[in-house]
Amino acid sequence: MTKIITTIAFFICSLLSAQGQFEQGMGKAFQLWGEGKNTEASDLFERISGAEKTSWLPNYYVALVNTTTAFRTKDKEQMDLLLLKAQKSLDIELDKNPNNAELLVIQAMIYTAWIVFDPMTNGQKLSRTVMELYGKAQAIAPENPRVVFGKAEFEIGGASWTGVDTKPLCLQIEKAIGLFATFKPETPFSPKWGLDRALAAQKNCK
Repeated sequence: MTKIITTIAFFICSLLSAQGQFEQGMGKAFQLWGEGKNTEASDLFERISGAEKTSWLPNYYVALVNTTTAFRTKDKEQMDLLLLKAQKSLDIELDKNPNNAELLVIQAMIYTAWIVFDPMTNGQKLSRTVMELYGKAQAIAPENPRVVFGKAEFEIGGASWTGVDTKPLCLQIEKAIGLFATFKPETPFSPKWGLDRALAAQKNCK
């Protein structure tokens, strides 16, 4: 009996230690990202994902860091490297859970980055897919502010090509801002970004 209790206690201690290491690692990766050290942050998130197989968040952040970095680069070779890395990490988690709305938003963002980089080549090819992804995400999580904002932002971006009225889309951005105020992330490391972008888009609407 004593041996069983000791084994259980050791197992619990191991879990707590692993959780502590996960939290420390994630905190350090966020710190690096906040300091603008995107490559270092991405590499650390990737190492965490290799050690922590049960959480989708490390790979999610590998994809997010590389995708947001890609939006700011003009170099084709660098763009390829960033988005291929983002896609590889995202695919790992989408294979496990294809109905995670947060993952679908990142997939839409990856395709959007390709469109922004080369609209003549990728616009017509990928725009419908992006809208389908946001539609699926919205069906799964209609109150998720990143879903609502991402869809509206993408449609506003294409308004100059499609000629759609942007007033209803600006109302969707207003809605997203309200949702950011009430949205409760599941864990301390769950996605909570996007409000600053939504506020900037709101100013552009006005």
